[in-house]
Amino acid sequence: MIVGILKEIKSEENRVSMTPSGVEVMIANGHTLLVEKSAGVGSGFPDEMYVEVGAHIVATPAEVFERSDMVMHVKEPQPSEYAMVKKDQIVFTYMHFAADESLTREFLKTNAVAIAYETIEDKNGALPLLTPMSEVAGRMSVQEAAKYLERVHGGRGILLGGVTGVPPATVVVIGGGIVGTNAAQMACGLGAKVYLLDMNLDRLRYLSEVMPKNCFPMMSSPATVRELAMEADVVVGAVLIPGAKAPKLITREMLSSMKPGAVIVDVAIDQGGCFETSKPTTHGDPIYEVDGIIHYCVANMPGAVPITSTIALTNATLPYAVEIANKGWKKACKENKGIKLGLNMADGKITYKGVADAFGLDYTPADSLL
Repeated sequence: MIVGILKEIKSEENRVSMTPSGVEVMIANGHTLLVEKSAGVGSGFPDEMYVEVGAHIVATPAEVFERSDMVMHVKEPQPSEYAMVKKDQIVFTYMHFAADESLTREFLKTNAVAIAYETIEDKNGALPLLTPMSEVAGRMSVQEAAKYLERVHGGRGILLGGVTGVPPATVVVIGGGIVGTNAAQMACGLGAKVYLLDMNLDRLRYLSEVMPKNCFPMMSSPATVRELAMEADVVVGAVLIPGAKAPKLITREMLSSMKPGAVIVDVAIDQGGCFETSKPTTHGDPIYEVDGIIHYCVANMPGAVPITSTIALTNATLPYAVEIANKGWKKACKENKGIKLGLNMADGKITYKGVADAFGLDYTPADSLL
C-alpha cells in the first residue's frame, strides 16, 4: 500500500502523524511511504531522517493525496484539503466529526473511508489512540491554568500551590478518565486542593486508592458541579462521550457565581466543549473572558509540545496503521473489532452512530459495508 504522511496545516499545529522510526516499520512491512516536505520539522524530524529510512519526500499535499491509498494526519482534514480527498481513499487521523457539522457533511461527499483515531477501542473498551494525547492534554491543562491565573493574564493572581501560611488554589476537575486523572495528578503535584468528579462509583473507589491525599474524588452531579464551581479557582473540563458531543456541564448562568479571574480549561473542546460559553481558540490567541472568567479552549493542546506528542502518538497508532495497510480497511475491520469501531464513514455513509445522531443524519452499521 502507498501511505502518505501529510504536513499539518491547522493553526500552530507542529505534530506529525508518524516519526521516522514508525515510517521505517511501515516500509519493513512492504509499504511505500510518501512524506510531505517539512512534515516532521516542527517535531524535530527533518526530511533527511525520513529519507534515511527509505521514505520518499513529496513537495505538495495534492501529490500526497493523489498518489496515496491511505493518508495519515494528526488533526482533521481542513477545508483546503476536502477537494483533494479521493473516493475510497483511507484517511486515518483524529476526525472529531460530531463537533463539526460542516466537516461531517463535506467529508461525506468525498466517498472516502474515514477511520478515526478517537473511536478505535481495544479489547478492554479503552481508547488507545486517544489515550496518549489525553495524557498530554490533561497535564497541560493544569500547566496552562497555573499561568493564566496570573494577574498579568487577567487571572485571580494566585499561586496554584500557595506558600507557607497561604492556602493553595482550589482546582475542580470534571471527569475522572485519562484527561482528568492526569490533570488532577499535575494539580496535586503542584500543591493545589483538588476535587476530581466522576459518575462511576467503581472509578471513584479506584481514584480514592491511588490519588494523593490532596485529591478528593467525588460523585459528579449538577448540584455538586454548581457548588464546587463557586469555590474553584480553576475548573478543568475533562468529560468524554466517545465519538459524540460533550455535555454542557458549566452554564453561562453559573459563571456569575464563580470567583472573578477564575480560569476554566475546556479539554473537551474537540468534541464541542463541556462549558456552554466555550469556543475553540488557538495557541496564538488561547484565552478570552466571559463574565470575568478566563476561558482557555485550545483545540490542539498537545501541538504545543510536538516532540513529546508525536512520539507518544506514533507509539499508539503504528500497530493499527500497519494492520490497516497490511490487510486493507475491510479485512482489518472484519478481523479487528476495535478498528471497525474506528470506522466513521465509508462509501458516503456514516458508520458511527454518535456522529449520525449529532446532526440527525442517517446511520449505516459498518457490518453492512463489509
